[in-house]
Amino acid sequence: MLSRTADSLFWLGRYIERAGNIARGMQVALRMASLTHGVARRDSAWRALLIASGCEPGFQATGAPPTQDAVVRYLAADPANPSSILSCIDAARRNARAVRTAVTVDMWEAVNDTWSEARRSTAATFAPDNLPAFLDWVKGRTILFNGAYGDAMLRHEAWRFVRLGTMMERADNTARVLDVHHHALADAQEDGAVAYVQWQAILRSVSAVRAFHHVYHARLEPRLIAELLILRPELPRSVVACYARIEETLDGIAAAHGGRRGECHRLVGEMHARLRFGRIEDIMAGGLHDFLTATIDRNLELGRQIQDFYLQA
Repeated sequence: MLSRTADSLFWLGRYIERAGNIARGMQVALRMASLTHGVARRDSAWRALLIASGCEPGFQATGAPPTQDAVVRYLAADPANPSSILSCIDAARRNARAVRTAVTVDMWEAVNDTWSEARRSTAATFAPDNLPAFLDWVKGRTILFNGAYGDAMLRHEAWRFVRLGTMMERADNTARVLDVHHHALADAQEDGAVAYVQWQAILRSVSAVRAFHHVYHARLEPRLIAELLILRPELPRSVVACYARIEETLDGIAAAHGGRRGECHRLVGEMHARLRFGRIEDIMAGGLHDFLTATIDRNLELGRQIQDFYLQA
């Protein structure tokens, strides 16, 4: 496979996943803002979303305060923000079009129909009364795309690079969501309604509220939330589950290339082993924030190594 084809497939998976993650995060921020009192606390929910999405520096450059209206415009529709939902959909469609013969009909239709409908968005689409329906639509379209390539695509190189992009983006998002709320998890003594809302917000950001109760049969507890999202392989969006799939996918790509391996294979193996054999007690004792920051940094490095080894022409 040509490097430019692999690159387009990789970023197709990443951009679709990113659009869904942003939509899910916005839904949580809306809920948080409605449950907290005072302008400062409401705005803090939107600032947390900016940080978790990696968009805070770009937003600060606009000079706007982190109010609901300003953040919604920036994260949902601003063409100057490459990670806004509409920008992600547009970028995903460009990448899919570049490799039209490498994707299935269902995948192309899922991306192209999403792009066509997104182009009809207006300012009214992002008004407070209409925003929840738009975010539900985005989540539904990302699920449709994931189903299209997960159920109908041959398990060959094209599928592996789309999956690789999806899992890289998902691992990064879960780590960032946890990190932006690390203070709510690291302080085991914190209690009360505000803390409980924050704990729920973390789980809702990765669609894991029901999963938590199914796994633990217990009330929300910071240590268990961190364990679920970092170390439990049963949860598809946990960091360890994502890295298991990244390692498996890179191994499959290596096998298709005669066993040729690079630094990205060593790095993902090291990261997966650290997560697979890790204990939440050790992570919490060593500092949750430090652990998550290191995970995010190593994820960025892994992305660079994949780019250097497979995606550069």
